[in-house]
Amino acid sequence: MTALDDRPPLGSLSPSRGSDFKSCPLKYRFRVLDRLDERPSAAAVRGTVVHAVLEHLFDLTAAERTAERALEMVEPEWTALLTERPDCAALFADRAELEEWLESARALVRCYFSLEDPTGFEPAERELRVEHALDSAGVQLRGIIDRLDVAEDGGLVVSDYKTGRSPGPGFEESAFFGLKFYALLLWRTRGVIPRQLRLIYLADGVVLPYEPDEAQLRGFERMVVALWSAIRTATERGDWRPRKSRLCDWCDFQALCPEFGGTVPPLPVVALSTPAAALDDAAERIAG
Repeated sequence: MTALDDRPPLGSLSPSRGSDFKSCPLKYRFRVLDRLDERPSAAAVRGTVVHAVLEHLFDLTAAERTAERALEMVEPEWTALLTERPDCAALFADRAELEEWLESARALVRCYFSLEDPTGFEPAERELRVEHALDSAGVQLRGIIDRLDVAEDGGLVVSDYKTGRSPGPGFEESAFFGLKFYALLLWRTRGVIPRQLRLIYLADGVVLPYEPDEAQLRGFERMVVALWSAIRTATERGDWRPRKSRLCDWCDFQALCPEFGGTVPPLPVVALSTPAAALDDAAERIAG
């Protein structure tokens, strides 16, 4: 945490870490304070590769942005990822398994072309890092926006690629937590409320739009402040209660979780002195 004169210490919060705490405070602790290693999953790594393809697709000229060219980029992006994360190679037993996984990534890229025509527009920003300090709350909000478009009249459109399936009825509101976070950041840093937020689901070809307004963003900001206050309280009290849910099926920390018969390890000394560890940007990139 960073001291700001007489103001509260400044920690950082991203959409991914905020979602972690909302879903399970203990998972937040394990990721942010303990910084425990997690095994890469085929689904998360596929999301990273597909996001990279869709980002770098716009490095090409408009005429080159064809589905065929994008599909050709999938395996090179996988190879590039291996230079940073060689442990990902262990996800596949042989070339046949890898090829099946690559084809699943190509299927997501094909779906993208059924939803948008990338030859008809130029994104204003890709992988845009945005930060804003809420000094009174003692928190630095941070995030990485997949794509920001600017309409001819200056209206902002924020698009977020999701490599999973779209949420069922009743869950759409919670699905927009990350994009509302980005909308708040853009409003506070640029003074402009995005006209539209778009969740682009590539597993089932669904685009969910949302049009925020000032009252909604003010309410969301209050919620974020309350969320950060809850994180600070949990840190001060050492109260990191697990919250069992269906998400536990995909959690790497079951062996350490009391809900599954595990024992929570003591906090490392460095975590006790820095209870608001910096955002892991990679987590934002694979959150889809």
